[in-house]
Amino acid sequence: MKTVAAKVRRVPEVVEFYHSIMRRDSKRDAGGCNVPEALPATANARDMIGEIENRSAYLLAIKTDVETQGDFIRLLIKEVENVSFTDIEDVVPFVKWLDDELSYLVDERAVLKHFEWPEQKADALREAAFGYCDFKKLESEAASFRDDARQPCGSALKKMQALLEKLELGVYNLSRMRESATRRYKGFGIPTDWMLETGIVSQIKLASVKLAMKYMRRVSAELEAVGGGPEEEELIVRGVRFAFRVHQFAGGFDVETMRAFQELRDKARSCHVQCQNPHQKLICRSTPC
Repeated sequence: MKTVAAKVRRVPEVVEFYHSIMRRDSKRDAGGCNVPEALPATANARDMIGEIENRSAYLLAIKTDVETQGDFIRLLIKEVENVSFTDIEDVVPFVKWLDDELSYLVDERAVLKHFEWPEQKADALREAAFGYCDFKKLESEAASFRDDARQPCGSALKKMQALLEKLELGVYNLSRMRESATRRYKGFGIPTDWMLETGIVSQIKLASVKLAMKYMRRVSAELEAVGGGPEEEELIVRGVRFAFRVHQFAGGFDVETMRAFQELRDKARSCHVQCQNPHQKLICRSTPC
């Protein structure tokens, strides 16, 4: 598997141009991030009453499973205790099979606590399998993203911004749990190489670079349509910010994305900065500065 470093390189011009644009834009208000308020939890009295009424039947069903499913559960215990993997791709179907088998129990946790169930290993297997699948879905979502030219530019850019934030959050969350998870997984024979920077993270970062290319191309196309004014200024700032953010996140650009950046930079440089009152405006010229 090729790493991001093998496909992208640092581009000092991206950082330099970002800072020059931000100096122009220093007096603009940064957009706030609205965090939705959590809805207050409400107790459902009717459900609570129903749970109490059904308690006896529920406990009886657990007792029946403990008494009749013992041999079946002991076989599963051996499978979990003895299993070991070298490829995370093999963990995923095993966990699916295990969950399918355990779904026959009336209450997995309540029944298994009556046996010497290897809970820590089973939970680690699930955590690794689900985590890997989540990252694969995230990488696939970014890699398959298509910019619909029929969609308004503002909506399209917001979609790409939201997708980048998901990629960043995914990589950040993985980096936070990598060290502790690696120790646990190795003790249970669960592969950990997919968690390294050269694993799924590399693919996610490369997908973000492709996303930046699509973002900058959309901005460049929109600049052709707006024809100057404050809207043009806003587009240039958004495009450069996004490019810089991805450049820092992924560690550079590939050749194709660098071309998209150069196109955006050339369009921005065809405009010059003119101070009006306390604010700076980008006035489009017909010839480069």
